[in-house]
Amino acid sequence: MRLDKYLKVSRLIKRRSVANEACDGQRVAVNGRQVKASYQVKVGDIIEITFGQHTLKVEVVAVNETASKADAPAMYKELE
Repeated sequence: MRLDKYLKVSRLIKRRSVANEACDGQRVAVNGRQVKASYQVKVGDIIEITFGQHTLKVEVVAVNETASKADAPAMYKELE
């Protein structure tokens, strides 16, 4: 699954267009390197998203095409 879609489905970022902008703006890193929105997310990847001064670090636990609001947090595990 593409990174921008994963961020939207897992509800880490609310809209896919915003996820795209975050990737283009170098605010998203996977496994320590900056990636494009088209990066293919795999289980075990470590995603770091920078929101202003705050950085969110999560590990991908599941890659599902769709997820309800209640199921979305089960797609990742927060680190640190």
